[in-house]
Amino acid sequence: MNTKKIIQDFYKSDALINPIEMKEFIHPDVLIEWNSSKGFIQMKYDDILAFTTTMSKAYIRTKVRISHLLQDGNMVTVRFSHFAKTIENPREEMLLAHFIAIFEIKDNKIYRGYQISQIS
Repeated sequence: MNTKKIIQDFYKSDALINPIEMKEFIHPDVLIEWNSSKGFIQMKYDDILAFTTTMSKAYIRTKVRISHLLQDGNMVTVRFSHFAKTIENPREEMLLAHFIAIFEIKDNKIYRGYQISQIS
């Protein structure tokens, strides 16, 4: 599968709030390094699934709006804004943060990720 398509499908899915879907996109040896507004976070497979489970308790829907998507071999760079609808207020979509991420794809799954985010 085309590596760019894997990332597009990932962000079109509910994987960010559905651990079962997340498992379909991440490699068993995945490692994500995230420079967030709260500091540096490293997440492995189980950490990502736990994070996704936590997200599913707060949000009923998330949406990603991609502005840039670039591919070079098995590497994909994506710039996007992440929106969500909370359980408390399902009618209002709120901007969570802006992101830039670089992903390495291995065996048609996300193997490495390096991302930086800024809260809106």
